[in-house]
Amino acid sequence: MFGGLTGLNDPKGGDWGERMLNTVASQTLRHLFTQSESVEVVVRCYPSSKLLQGSIDSFKMNGRGVVIRREFAVEEMSFETDAVAIDFSSVLAGKLTLKQPTQAVAQVVLSEAGINQAFSAELVKKRLIDLTIPALTEISGGEPVSFTDIELQLLPENRVRILAKADLNGTLIPISLTTAIAVERRRRVSFKDPVFETDTIPEAQRGISQSLSQVFIEILDGMVDLDRFDLDGITMRINRLETQGQQLIFSGYAQIERIPGKK
Repeated sequence: MFGGLTGLNDPKGGDWGERMLNTVASQTLRHLFTQSESVEVVVRCYPSSKLLQGSIDSFKMNGRGVVIRREFAVEEMSFETDAVAIDFSSVLAGKLTLKQPTQAVAQVVLSEAGINQAFSAELVKKRLIDLTIPALTEISGGEPVSFTDIELQLLPENRVRILAKADLNGTLIPISLTTAIAVERRRRVSFKDPVFETDTIPEAQRGISQSLSQVFIEILDGMVDLDRFDLDGITMRINRLETQGQQLIFSGYAQIERIPGKK
């Protein structure tokens, strides 16, 4: 039975185990995302007889147009492992279970549009509305301050332009600045060396705009945490980022503790 299953008795059946694994893995991993345009999986196992011992040579996933936690759009997410030990019996049951945690090379590609969409997510908005931190109340005379209409534009050489409005006692103060971005402690995006742009700000508001901009960028510097892109059982660690046109590309690795089944 198992000889035929893994192609041992059929010279043309050597890929059968791989095809079965690809099908099971694709069906399993689609359930990691709220929605997806495509999730492609390529599993290598040669000779296929190694599958009986739960040994595969490599595992690669590429997801396009995926949404994480219902609110965070990712243009592309991929990871690739070296040799991995799996539970062969789980494959027969239509699941994919790791015998032990593993690491994979990972890449996450965000689009400019997807980043701006994330600023509308409830998890993000609630950290920018009705703020009463001392640095803001000193400017507002004790009243809460909200930041709205946030737009991020990707620039060359790992810089971004950020536009926003600060609601200061019912008056909307425009904010415009450019800043460098970098990965800090492999977990969050840090904003460095801000340059405040005053040309588009009405002259009477420039002073207050710069003061609000300074606090705003400090708030962003402490809140853009990449754990929002972690998946169930899979933790991302980012080593570097790069702006390329209208894309922001993160490169690093994924710590895969387990691959969840269907929910």
